[in-house]
Amino acid sequence: MSEVVQITEAAAFQIKEMMKHNGEEGSFLRVAVKGGGCSGLSYGMGFEQEPGEKDSQLEQFEIKILVNAGDADILNGTVIDYKQTMMGGGFTIENPNAIASCGCGSSFKTAKNAGTPENC
Repeated sequence: MSEVVQITEAAAFQIKEMMKHNGEEGSFLRVAVKGGGCSGLSYGMGFEQEPGEKDSQLEQFEIKILVNAGDADILNGTVIDYKQTMMGGGFTIENPNAIASCGCGSSFKTAKNAGTPENC
């Protein structure tokens, strides 16, 4: 069975650098879904000290990852990467469950969950 969320080696390197820069070594990486954005759902990532009661815990590239049980179906199979271009760098999220996304690529909807779209 595959992980709910997978991070690439490039994403792991960048996450570790961010943890170090922000004094968050040893923290968990929270990967979440929230309502909003043009398409109804948007991704969230941040650092947390403790897992919640309904969290699944994963570990990849020595990074402890948290995913809330309510977000697991929406995120199942998602790959988080980090891409560097001449214009800068940023995280990319490939979610096989997303059936539509907005032009900026930061919000999406799935066949089972349309979320709550906002005006852009």
